[in-house]
Amino acid sequence: MNTKFMNTNNKKLNPGLLELDLFCKGMKIDQSCDLEHDARMVTRTRAGLGSGLEIIIPVHPEDIYMNVPLLEKFVKDSPYTLVKRNGQYIIIKEEEDVAVIRIPRQPAFYTQKTSNGTLMSRVGTMQGTYLAVYPAQVCGYWKPEDKVNCRFCSTGLNVGYSEEGEKRVQDVVETAIAAKKQEGVTFVHFNTGYYDGNELDVVEPYVRAIKEETGLLVGVQCPPCKDLSKYDILKALGVDHLSFCFEFYNPEYFQKYCPGKHKTLTQQAFFDAMEYASKLWGKGRVSGEIIAGIEPIEDTLKAIDYITSVGAFPTICVFRPTLGTEMEDYPSPKFEDMAKVFRRMYESLIKNNI
Repeated sequence: MNTKFMNTNNKKLNPGLLELDLFCKGMKIDQSCDLEHDARMVTRTRAGLGSGLEIIIPVHPEDIYMNVPLLEKFVKDSPYTLVKRNGQYIIIKEEEDVAVIRIPRQPAFYTQKTSNGTLMSRVGTMQGTYLAVYPAQVCGYWKPEDKVNCRFCSTGLNVGYSEEGEKRVQDVVETAIAAKKQEGVTFVHFNTGYYDGNELDVVEPYVRAIKEETGLLVGVQCPPCKDLSKYDILKALGVDHLSFCFEFYNPEYFQKYCPGKHKTLTQQAFFDAMEYASKLWGKGRVSGEIIAGIEPIEDTLKAIDYITSVGAFPTICVFRPTLGTEMEDYPSPKFEDMAKVFRRMYESLIKNNI
């Protein structure tokens, strides 16, 4: 493996590697910055990777949108600092400029209300260029009488507090229309928690309404359904993308860090649903989502090879020890390990023609 461009002592990494290094190390904010007026608000509504600052790293032919950790404990040791100079935002490292970036402004619809009087920012949030919606109640794994939530997840700390606990279908439609008009959104992504096997039934009316009233692309991320024929219904509704978050390929790590999923679903249920849906939707239209930086890297590489072997796309989340979670003191991943993971993803996608 060529490690020339994986050495972070080189201050100017290429944009893709800079993104990885920022995921691993985060970024400090200089007092010259005016994020209150220039940036999207930092939200805690998603389970982790949407909890920082949205930035754009300019690249040809397609810019890189990413969410940079700001508040997590490991950021205090970051070599990166964001400064504002002559109207531009610049990432510096050890007093040298690394990259001039852009910061997307807060969408106007965040302060608008639906016809029901609900603040739209409590219905859906921008994640890069798409609208993310958690449509229903908090994941069942967070129930206080039997709390078996995923150890890295913060959803139960936010749903019902910083966003509506349950969203009306019409509120979601109106928010999506506003996002489409103002931000040029083309994709709405729904993700749910565990609802005793009824997840696809819960999300169906939202999908139907968005497809019928907006024509936007729709993605769905739900726990696997034992009745695989329900995926045929989602396909008929026009769902464009499915994602299955089995998190870890190593079964011991899956059991340890995802006790609810292990207890009620099993890892194999994720594999079965992903393989079925991948055949139904076709290559690259279904994702297997994994976390890199907790289980041994060798297992993450095996996960990538498995996911691509069944025609699915490996969505890799660089682990972020989010504040408030049971893993907030866990170390952030090493850049060199993440570079190996994403190199393997690229090679495996090419090998499997995805």
